[in-house]
Amino acid sequence: MSDNAEKGRAGRALDAANFFLADVRDGLGPYLAVYLLTEQHWDEARIGLVMSIATIAGIVAQTPAGALVDATRAKRLVMVIAAIMVTLASLSLPLFPGFLPVAISQGIAQAAAVVFPPAIAAVSLGIFGHAAFTRRIGRNETFNHAGNAVAAALAGLTAYWFGPTVVFYLLGAMAVASLASILAIPEATIDHDLARGLDDADKGHRQDQPSTFTVLATCRPLLVFAICALLFHLANAAMLPLVGQKLALQDKNTGTSLMSACIVAAQLVMVPFAMLVGARADRWGHKRFFLAALLILPLRGALYTLSDNPFWLVGVQLLDGVGAGIFGAIFPVIVADLMRNTGRFNVAQGAVITAQSIGAALSTTLAGFVVVVAGYSAAFITLGAVAAIGAVVCFLALPETRHGGLRARGKTAPPTSVIAAE
Repeated sequence: MSDNAEKGRAGRALDAANFFLADVRDGLGPYLAVYLLTEQHWDEARIGLVMSIATIAGIVAQTPAGALVDATRAKRLVMVIAAIMVTLASLSLPLFPGFLPVAISQGIAQAAAVVFPPAIAAVSLGIFGHAAFTRRIGRNETFNHAGNAVAAALAGLTAYWFGPTVVFYLLGAMAVASLASILAIPEATIDHDLARGLDDADKGHRQDQPSTFTVLATCRPLLVFAICALLFHLANAAMLPLVGQKLALQDKNTGTSLMSACIVAAQLVMVPFAMLVGARADRWGHKRFFLAALLILPLRGALYTLSDNPFWLVGVQLLDGVGAGIFGAIFPVIVADLMRNTGRFNVAQGAVITAQSIGAALSTTLAGFVVVVAGYSAAFITLGAVAAIGAVVCFLALPETRHGGLRARGKTAPPTSVIAAE
């Protein structure tokens, strides 16, 4: 079979893996808050606390997971094991609904799920290389959001008739399909040196050994990007669960279905924006897209406060599709820019995702306590203000990272050590 045919087969398998892993990689995601609120009768502060505990487990696992993806040549096996762990941990929830079992099971699910983002990005880079990486990531995110939309639509339609627990059965079915898709990726098509970020543009100058881990601390733009990612998730992570709680409190029977409508609406918007990033980011600039993702959040937070009407809340959720669609597609691209030819692409992803996971953990706890003390509107305004701070940091301190833009102006893309010193 020709190299192009093998890459085509790998690309189709990646499409399927991204589609089916969309539901698996997030576990129960925002449905966890609805389930605990309506079925187990937990209050908002307790829900926020258990979600934060689970997120902390992911924080601890994130950077080691990136290092594992960099080091291992069994990337497909790592993803398969992670998918099984997430699924089993999530399916145990109805059997053990106490606070401690829920915290432990969701901690396990979160710790296992952190493997997916660096592993998918690594396999994509290892197969398609730097030149096609932005387009491939845009395609990955397109199928990921399509998978989320389909899963949420199915959950919404069936939850109305069978209750919130239907999401557990859907997760199991998607997990089985994801395992088959991952194993369909041809192992021979993955260049594992390229997958960890070593340069394919000039193999004569490719480093024989990866850079030391100190590159993570000495690359100043990477540190700025990590701060911005933390602030993005501190603002963003709690917004959808809060909307789900508001909807569930209005009508328990339709809470899960309306949550699914929110997710479907956002995911459908994410698809074209992920495609836009893949098609235009190398031309328009990576920083511009990231800044746009940050600026959407203050607007979204403000609009949520204007009405409790379910149709209004679902409509505002469309803006989540803009921000999250851009962020998901541009995130690995910017990290690949900054870590090019260092061999530390995936551990850098892990380190930055660790920072954003800290933001997500604090987000749900912060929002939960603000709701208890001052109400939902105050929580949305607080989260929007955090995102505005992130936008200011991005605008003032993060340089443009794209190598393609430098080459287009007749310059050679600088090595990371030069970028770090800027």
